[in-house]
Amino acid sequence: MQKLLIRVRRHLLPPQLRWPLRFLLPAMLVLLFIAVLVWLPWQAREMESNERQEQLIADTLWVEQSLRFEFNRSEEALVGLGSELVSQPVATATVQLRLAQLINNGHELRRIRWLDANDAVLAERGADPAGPTGAATLPTVSRNAWDYARATRKGRYSEPYKGAAGGPAVVDFYAPLYRGGHYAGSLVATYDLKTLLDETVPWWFAQDNAISLIDRDDRLLARRVAAGPGRGVYTHKRALDLPGTSMTLSTDSVKGPPRLLPNLLVGSVIVLGLGLLASLAALWRHIARRLLAEGALRQQMAFRTAMENSLVTGLRARDLEGRVTYVNPAFCQIVGLPREELVGKAPPMAYWAPEAMAEYQQRFAAVLAGNVTPQFETIFQRSDGVRIPVLIFEAPLVDSDGRQTGWMGSILDISERKNAEELARQQQEKLNASARLATMGEISSMLAHELNQPLAAISSYTTGALNLLQRATDQHTGVDAALLKPALEQASTQARRAGQIIRSVHEFVKKREPQRQVVRMHTLVEGIATLIEMQASKHFVSIHNDIPASLPAVSADRMLLEQVLLNLTRNGIEAMQDVAPERRVLKITGAVEAGQVVVSVIDQGHGIAPEVAERLFSSFFSTKAEGMGMGLSICRTAIEFHGGTLTHCDNPGGGTRFRFALSAQG
Repeated sequence: MQKLLIRVRRHLLPPQLRWPLRFLLPAMLVLLFIAVLVWLPWQAREMESNERQEQLIADTLWVEQSLRFEFNRSEEALVGLGSELVSQPVATATVQLRLAQLINNGHELRRIRWLDANDAVLAERGADPAGPTGAATLPTVSRNAWDYARATRKGRYSEPYKGAAGGPAVVDFYAPLYRGGHYAGSLVATYDLKTLLDETVPWWFAQDNAISLIDRDDRLLARRVAAGPGRGVYTHKRALDLPGTSMTLSTDSVKGPPRLLPNLLVGSVIVLGLGLLASLAALWRHIARRLLAEGALRQQMAFRTAMENSLVTGLRARDLEGRVTYVNPAFCQIVGLPREELVGKAPPMAYWAPEAMAEYQQRFAAVLAGNVTPQFETIFQRSDGVRIPVLIFEAPLVDSDGRQTGWMGSILDISERKNAEELARQQQEKLNASARLATMGEISSMLAHELNQPLAAISSYTTGALNLLQRATDQHTGVDAALLKPALEQASTQARRAGQIIRSVHEFVKKREPQRQVVRMHTLVEGIATLIEMQASKHFVSIHNDIPASLPAVSADRMLLEQVLLNLTRNGIEAMQDVAPERRVLKITGAVEAGQVVVSVIDQGHGIAPEVAERLFSSFFSTKAEGMGMGLSICRTAIEFHGGTLTHCDNPGGGTRFRFALSAQG
């Protein structure tokens, strides 16, 4: 069911939303983790801040209690001394000693005075020479406290005030003395607040806090600072619960706010969290890059598959043992077999033609030996028995590490090309035959003239022979063989001449397949000399044959070379029809150059214009009104068929020199 829901969601969600939703939950978890990492140090900082504040409050309360303890201890000592003074007479010297003892026991006591009922000083210890000596000279705050103490008959503290000459702040304590219900005087103790803080507050507390005593108007009375002023971050105020005074104890910690990394544990958590975040970010980036790479790879594979499937060229991969590892659809179509019947198969293959099995085995052995033929033609047999000519290109198949893993082949079905080549060959043969017929059409008139001469001679000789026979019959005499034999011999000679002319024309126009044979140029030119002379006599051109009998032979089709020479000589003869008779000389020469037999046909005609020379060998281009424009094109094709070249250049003596070169045999 869950898989079905996932599939439904995949189909319902558009592709552009699937990728973000896939990472939504991890992103939310990472954000939650980051929030927790931020909250933990903040919470730890708040907890430490609260702990410091609570500790400061507790320490302040302890200091306040210590101050009150000092004040209470002094009060008790003064009250006890006052009780002794009113209960029995005490010598002044004794009182002085008792006062000195109180001051020695409490250094915060700056001065203690014993006053009588008229406020006259009876005894005094630690008196400040610049300070007041009687009630009349007391500060207002101290006088008010003194009056209130007398009225209530209870000890009372005055409001703090500055001492004489701007000295440290002090506070007075008044302990009224009564004897039998009547006012008998008082004990007045003056406390030095600065000394009180220095003596009462322990050093360890002063190292961490600035301790101050302030009045009701927040004016500073006394301060103890051992480690510098407070930061104003952790502070606390505590009122001293003393009768008659409104002093407040204020503490200000010298410590600042806790740092974000208050301890090693939180710091370790932060470091681990940051490391985890970095790892998640790196992992996320790696996954994103991998997804992008996989997407690009899928696109490339889809493009490559589409490209390979659309190719008309067959592709075949083989491993080093000759097994087929890959074929594309075009290859399957060429051999007519499905991919399943080809991949994984080892030779002999099902598409090998029986008549070419030996060739296949030989090539396969060469492949196993690592000697592959880069390009070759062969025959494949389709599953329906049809033979398919193919052109194969083979190359090593190399992996990304540069190691050869097999062989990759490209297979082209060249059936259409073979058919086109066969059609072109047939058309070329037809053109050659047509050209030969056209040539014979041009020399037909000359052929009739040449045949008339031997035929007329034969007629004359046979008529003479018949006349001799008739005369011998009429005269009943024997035939004179001496007279008859020369006539018959001349008639036979002329008959052979006519037959030679007829055979030459017949061989020239006869259509047949090209057949290579050993041909000597001297013999070939002599074989067509009669036809050349027939063309030359029409235009009164002299033929100079300068082909030595020692010229090496060539491997060629005799008929094609005869056609080339007849075309070249006819063109040279016609090129000289408008020149002076004494210049109408056509030369046919032969020589050996760089292992090739070179034959030249040289005329002394009007030459070839540059604009004509550019298109001279083009098909259907002619400078003659009645020409077909195929002569020189056929000549070049015939020479190139034999692996030779046909060129032309200007003749230094005027006219044009055509030459063709063929490889010499032996």
